[in-house]
Amino acid sequence: MVALSVYFHERFLDHDTGAWHPESSVRLVAARRALASADVPFEWREPSPATTAQVARVHAPEYIQSVERLADRSGGALDMDTHVSPASYEAALLAAGAGVEAVKRAVSVGERAFLLVRPPGHHAVRSRGMGFCIFNNVAVAAAYARAELGVERVLIFDWDVHHGNGTQDAFYQDPTVLYASMHLRNHYPGTGAAFEVGAGPGKGFTMNVPLSHGAGDGLVKHLFEAVLEPMAREFRPGLVLISSGYDSQQGDPLGGLRLSADAFHWMALRFAQMADELEAAGPVCFLEGGYEPELLAGSVVRTLEGLAGRVVNFIPEVSDSDHAEVTSTVNALREHWSVLDEVH
Repeated sequence: MVALSVYFHERFLDHDTGAWHPESSVRLVAARRALASADVPFEWREPSPATTAQVARVHAPEYIQSVERLADRSGGALDMDTHVSPASYEAALLAAGAGVEAVKRAVSVGERAFLLVRPPGHHAVRSRGMGFCIFNNVAVAAAYARAELGVERVLIFDWDVHHGNGTQDAFYQDPTVLYASMHLRNHYPGTGAAFEVGAGPGKGFTMNVPLSHGAGDGLVKHLFEAVLEPMAREFRPGLVLISSGYDSQQGDPLGGLRLSADAFHWMALRFAQMADELEAAGPVCFLEGGYEPELLAGSVVRTLEGLAGRVVNFIPEVSDSDHAEVTSTVNALREHWSVLDEVH
């Protein structure tokens, strides 16, 4: 049986974003309630905080200190969307620490994990928090795995409706981290064009799939089978990480894509199968967006079912428009990946 854990800490609920903010503690409360009655065997784990040295592999020390000072002064705002309360610095270190602990266990004992954490992370850049994010949890975990666990290559896939600009920035010139994102085109934060493929030695190791409004399950199936999985096999990661944002699900108030709960189950399952095939650690899933709490909760459970290896009947129709959605991505990356030569 696969070892599966969910990381959670009560302190995550104390990160106060203010009244009416979409990224609220209600999201985690709903997900935790759904997980408590889920028919999936897993262990709850309470993380310890990341060290500032671990966070500083991704973020400037001056920025880390500024967040701590702001929390100590009863809070404030990093930007119009990203709020810091007295509990936020501790919560952010715990969220990053959950990633550190989960990848350590993934590498050492073969555990798969879901991180039920907040604040989220994939928009946070080196010297600035933004888009509800304070520290970039998935980037801190990837950097830790590279520096301290001997992992040679890391695959990060981001299925949030928003492009993970912070994660992309962290590894844009790094050929040891393949960052792949599918997201709504011309949506916040405005990055993630297909031609953004990396720079310097990292050129070709960033994959962006900007999608049209309303893209859904057929696109997911085609992207995985025709593009992402062949690239992953050529890359051969030692660790698989997922920025698991559920605002790409149909019905999310901040979304615009039409993924079903089945899609999240299937993607998690495919990544679990891929990790087994390539003898990679993980997957480890990091909660990012998702702003309709009950939709989020249901899809978190479905993601765990995929991580546990439970098969799902996922047979969406793949249309010509689904093929067309990935054309610009394939064209931008074709010169860097021989496996894309036959993709049309």
